[in-house]
Amino acid sequence: MSQAGLLQIQDLSCVRDDRVLFEHLSVSLDAGQMLLVEGRNGSGKTSLLRILTGLKLADAGEILWAGVTIDKLGAEYYESMNYVGHHDGVKRELTCLENLRLVQAMGRPADIELDDALTEVNLYRYGDTPVGNLSAGQKRRLALARLLVTESQLWVLDEPFTSLDRKSMGYFQQLFERHLARQGLVVMTSHHEMVSPGPHLKRLDLSA
Repeated sequence: MSQAGLLQIQDLSCVRDDRVLFEHLSVSLDAGQMLLVEGRNGSGKTSLLRILTGLKLADAGEILWAGVTIDKLGAEYYESMNYVGHHDGVKRELTCLENLRLVQAMGRPADIELDDALTEVNLYRYGDTPVGNLSAGQKRRLALARLLVTESQLWVLDEPFTSLDRKSMGYFQQLFERHLARQGLVVMTSHHEMVSPGPHLKRLDLSA
């Protein structure tokens, strides 16, 4: 394991509506590790994840990937990162298969048939179904299916278990653990307790 860490958050600060959410935040994550971001509502969990994805600018500090700031890496970093936000981010007017094709067109396609990906997330029969006709849990499973159909080392996930039943939660937790075993990285928020092996799990409490 490298000393500096593959993903580095250095002296990061975030202010919203003249209120400091967090400041001087530093943490590093190496290949095969998960960072679980915890804290009360309004503590800045989603803001931190959006800064990691480049969707939001920090008020101070920087994010480094393999020792280089993400603003310098640009597209190279974004091809290495997959983000599933608190909202599903799927197109309601498109079918499940069309949504996954769109995701692949915008990223680095994985070597998997889209029908197989839908089968993995228990949506095989819904390939040609418009997303607007799906339940909340089905939409969430489709959103998380982008992890299967694109190649990326860093997964950034905001409350990935929202709307999922116990069986689906178990499947995706196993998926996260397989990603870690392949030297992937996961940064996520969750109100659900993680049972991932201790040595691979780091916790960051923004309420502390």
